[in-house]
Order: sequence, then structure tokens, then C-alpha cells
Amino acid sequence: MSAEIAPLESRITDELRLIPRWSIACALVMFVAVQYYFWVFLPALRHSSSHIPALLHLYLTTSVGALLALYFLMVGYITRDAPRRGMNVRVWMICVVIPGGIGAVLYFLLRQPLLETCPSCGASIESEYHFCPQCAYQVSGCCGRCFASTRMTDLYCTRCGHDLASDHPPERLHAFLHE
Repeated sequence: MSAEIAPLESRITDELRLIPRWSIACALVMFVAVQYYFWVFLPALRHSSSHIPALLHLYLTTSVGALLALYFLMVGYITRDAPRRGMNVRVWMICVVIPGGIGAVLYFLLRQPLLETCPSCGASIESEYHFCPQCAYQVSGCCGRCFASTRMTDLYCTRCGHDLASDHPPERLHAFLHE
């Protein structure tokens, strides 16, 4: 169980590292600005006392500040995530600025898979590809019968039960198979 949690924590940490510092700074400034506006500036303009209970006021101001901060963190994340997926940053920034948050929802629904580089020819390929579409180089293990993903240590395909040793893997994979 802990072996499964460690890679998940690593992936989440890697994703959080994509958020640029300017985005974090803007998020903090906006959160503090919202708190200042609702707790200091706005009450000074009112001539009568507020009839909102203190806990509700605290909840509302914290929620508004957190949502605005989250928006700036998301904008920063998208500026770094879109290029590594081969997507146009400018188009997605315009979409994300659309009020109501629909642009951000669209980004996360429609974003492309991560791109990797083929070690043979240098072409950009999607991470779930088994073969490079430019040079036919095998970039990951797969079953020769059903083409399901396999690990280097698998002897049989987990989907169809095919004997993977009979597939004649490329020479570069023999070192992994005969250890």
C-alpha cells in the first residue's frame, strides 16, 4: 500500500512544482487584498454596523480570498503545463480568463497527454505510445499479440496471457530480461 502512495505523492509534488513563483506571489497578494478589503476598507465606508454574524463573515471572506488565490495558482500552472503537452499557451490563457471558470474546466477536460522525446529520432511522442510514429522505435514494452502495456519483468501478458519471451524483444531490452 505504501509503495502505491509514494509514486502518487511524487507525481503530485512534481505537478505542484510547475506552479511558477510569480503565480504563488500573486495568489498570496490577492488573498491578503481580499481580507484587507472586507475587514478594513469596506467597514470604514459603512455608516452602520454590519448585521452579518462574525463567523459567517470570516467564512465568506476566507472563501472569496481562497478562490481568487486558487485562480491565480491555476493560471500559473496552465502556463507551465500547456507547453509540455504541446498546447498553445496563449489560446488557453484567453479561455481561462473567460468569467465563470468554464475556460479552466475546458482546459482540464481537453488537455493533451504529456509528450516525451523518442530516444532514436528525437520526435515528440505521446507517453502512452509503444512505438515512435516517425521511426518505429519501440519506446516501451508491449504484448506482441494484443499490444497491451507490459513491464520489463513480466513473463506473460496480463491481458491475454501471451508468452512475452516469444515476442523477440529488441536487442536493447535483452539486458533487462536476462538479469
